[in-house]
Order: sequence, then structure tokens, then C-alpha cells
Amino acid sequence: MSRLASFTLICLVFAVEFLEAQNLYPVSIDRKDGFIDKSGEIVIQPTFQKAYPFRNGMARIKVGAKSGFIDESGKVVVPTKYDKVTDYSEGLAAVKKGAKWMYIDKKGKKLFDIECNFAFGFKEGLARVQVGSFLGYVDKSGAIVIQPKYHGAYDFKEGLARVRINNKWGFIDAKGNFVIPPTFDLVWDFNEGLANFRQGSDANGKWGFINKDGDVSIEAKFDKAFYFSDGRALIRKGDFKTGKYGFINKQGAVVVKPQFDGAYNFHEGMANVAEGHGKRRKWGYINKSGKIVINNQFSFPSDFRNGLAKVRVGSFLTGVDGYVDQQGNFIWKRQK
Repeated sequence: MSRLASFTLICLVFAVEFLEAQNLYPVSIDRKDGFIDKSGEIVIQPTFQKAYPFRNGMARIKVGAKSGFIDESGKVVVPTKYDKVTDYSEGLAAVKKGAKWMYIDKKGKKLFDIECNFAFGFKEGLARVQVGSFLGYVDKSGAIVIQPKYHGAYDFKEGLARVRINNKWGFIDAKGNFVIPPTFDLVWDFNEGLANFRQGSDANGKWGFINKDGDVSIEAKFDKAFYFSDGRALIRKGDFKTGKYGFINKQGAVVVKPQFDGAYNFHEGMANVAEGHGKRRKWGYINKSGKIVINNQFSFPSDFRNGLAKVRVGSFLTGVDGYVDQQGNFIWKRQK
């Protein structure tokens, strides 16, 4: 299979998992968790002590200290008997019972054990495992295909994984070969073909972007730069406490000038942005041109996922939680 075909297949798998994960939305009523659909109708009754968002068609639930999974009908398909679990990804979940880690399928069937201190979910056919103080990768047969030798490592994304040797970061391919040598003080995952990196110290360094050849695509000139999403990357001008946030395009040009007191990346064409600090901070949403499309009114925002965003108006103790659509209308809300 060609690299293009492999990448296309990976994208299709991710798209299917993403859509499955966002058909249902968790809600809490009278201290019990259930799920609503996109119209705001309760489709899985709130009967669970704790339930988490669906991923790959399955949702984690907890009873006491034990975890299991339900399917999209609300049926418990993996009993709450595990001490730790990861979300399902690519049809598998890592679970821990006692001191033993293993991977299970969507029916709860054990596929293989893995000797490690911690196991992670599969991404692009490989899963990270921690053995002692080092990280490596296993395939879906349970075989270690990249030996645990990295001081830090993250999931594969767009065909590459960032790993750390001592204090320097680089990128490896699925065979464990360095494609971009470990020369960076700090670098993040590739998104839309670019990865943000820091040049210099945490206090005084500047951020820019590299391409998959390791060449600088956007020079390191920003006080902070985050990953690309929807063709835009969040940047900050100034320090963490008093700096202003804006957005650049893939040519490095500022398309939304730094003006917000807080911001997150774009998702589904919208980004949440803040005015004010501390208890006076209010969040709203802008479009890709920087125009406010939902006024600053929320004390808690989140990204839009399949057309809905979870928000809060007011305080944690007495406010209103719920989900809004892209016009800012509540489709479901709960008064505390």
C-alpha cells in the first residue's frame, strides 16, 4: 500500500471514529449521568454514577472505583470491573485489572496481555506503552515493534510520533526510524502538515512551525504558538498573564490580530475567545475572519463537536450548564 493510500485510510478511520464519538452527548441530572442526542432529547437515561463521552462507539462508565463501557444503546457491554481503562480507539481499549494491563475488543474479549507500567490507546495502528521509565510502541498483536527507549513519547499522528531522548525532541516513523532528529527543546504533534516548536528557553523562547522534512516553515517569532486546526493556528503576543491571543494562517500571516484575553483553537469553523480576567472573564465564539458570532457570555466554554458545544453561564455552584448550537441557542440546559 502506498504512503498516500495508507494516510487516506488513516484519515477515513479517524473520521468514522470522530463521527461515532459525537452522536451522543453526556449530561448529568440529579447526580446521575446519561446522554442526549443532537436535538437535546435524552436517549440514554441518566442512571450511571459517572459516564464519559463516546469514543469509537463506546463510552466509559464508573461504579465506585471500577470502570467499564456501554454501547450507543446504553447497554453495558464491558462490566465495571477494571481499575483503569483508556477510551476505545481503532476498536480496542487498554484496561488494567490489579497489576495487569491488557487490550480488549468491543465485546470485552481479552486479545492480549502486555507487561508494562502503563498502556495507552491505539493510534494509526500502534499504541504507546511505558516500561519502567521508558516508552515504546506495540502493534495490534501485542508485539513490541518499537522498543521502550524514549524518555518521552506521544501517539502517532499524520504518520509521525514525537519522542524525547534526554532533553531533546524529534519525530520517528512507524518503524522507529528518526525522520526528524531530536534537536528541539520543545515541539508538538503535527497537525495539518505542520508542528509548532519552541526555539530558546521557556521564559524567553519564540515559537514557530516546521514541516515534515524538519524544515522551518514559519519562523520562530511568536511568544506562543499552538497547533493548526481549520487552517488557523492560535498565537499569543505577550506573556501568559497579560498577553493577547490571535490567529495566523499557514503562511504565517496574522489573520485575526491578537486582541483576546484568552482563546482556543478553531473547530468546525468557530473558536472560543475571552474578554476579561479571573471571575470577570466571559467567553464567546468567533468565526475564521475574527467576527464575534456568539457574544461573550459564558463562564465555561468548549469546542464545537458535530454542531454543539458544552457551556456554562454563571458559577459552577449556581450557574446553568448545557449545550448550545452554532447560533448560540441552548438545545439542552440544566439549572443547578
